Amino acid sequence: MINDSQVSVFTAFIGSKQLASGPLDQVALVAKKALDRGTSQPVLIYNDSTGRAIDIDRRGSDAEILARLSQPAPPSLPRGRGRPKLGVVAREVTLLPRHWQWLSSQPGGASVAIRQLVETARRANQASDQRRLRQEAAYHFMSAMAGNLANFEEASRALFADDIERFRGLIADWPTDVREHAVKLAFRGNRSEQT
Repeated sequence: MINDSQVSVFTAFIGSKQLASGPLDQVALVAKKALDRGTSQPVLIYNDSTGRAIDIDRRGSDAEILARLSQPAPPSLPRGRGRPKLGVVAREVTLLPRHWQWLSSQPGGASVAIRQLVETARRANQASDQRRLRQEAAYHFMSAMAGNLANFEEASRALFADDIERFRGLIADWPTDVREHAVKLAFRGNRSEQT
């Protein structure tokens, strides 16, 4: 079902209170126990990497739930051309004729040139890509958990401006666990988060 459960951290909330955080299997079982106790509030599990809520099948015993979680995700792309054993996937790229002409003149051909360009761009943009991904994760979480709370729109602007002090000030009145998790997602790895 979820193939990144071994790598990602997941966080469960019961209403606006954080219930658990950690690997998906552990968080899923804690969420199930809360539901079994008959909580009247919704129990939601978020993937900290994306900030999006995930849906898991919480029916059955703990062993049945864990067995379903450990099943590999079905392939999202049909297998086709390329070198699947090497992880190479063929997809369509649309370029102008001058781009194709330049690519075909490169040593190794178009595929090698494109891979080199992508790797160079990945290295050059790593910090900004990570910042964008953490901002998007925080925004998705905030939209679900705090979309109706005071200062949501202004806090979103501060988030995307990477202004941690303004962000913290705007969300100061939010429920504690929601506020702390939003800050964690928004500024994880940011030096100013430690202060």
